[in-house]
Amino acid sequence: MWLSTKGRYGLKAMLDLALHNGEGPVALKSIAERQNLPENYLEQLFATLKKAGHITSVRGAQGGYLLSKDPDSITIGSILRSLEGSLAPVDCVVEDSSPKCDRFDNCVTKIVWEKIRDSVNEAVDSITLGDLVKESNKNSALS
Repeated sequence: MWLSTKGRYGLKAMLDLALHNGEGPVALKSIAERQNLPENYLEQLFATLKKAGHITSVRGAQGGYLLSKDPDSITIGSILRSLEGSLAPVDCVVEDSSPKCDRFDNCVTKIVWEKIRDSVNEAVDSITLGDLVKESNKNSALS
């Protein structure tokens, strides 16, 4: 599995929002500065994350973005899939799609790709933004 900058940057930005959860709307510019990410690119990612229901926007001078749900209920998997699409390693085992190969039904290696897909999904679905916040706080306490 390979993640593009969409997934990597989007996850960093969502973690930033989670770290500032409860402080009111967070400006995109401040996230971009803290995470050293391009603000224009974050605008595109946040449009996707908003459409997926992960964040809400607040307009105005004190506006910005908020998590739509508690950080403990937002999985890393749901964030990555909303930005990247399926996390399957090959097209033939993408969830909810028809097989793209004539040999799919008799493919010996299909089981490998399915196991990789399932393992990746299980791993990222078992971690929440809340888990990452706790880990970040633990690391900050050690510094």
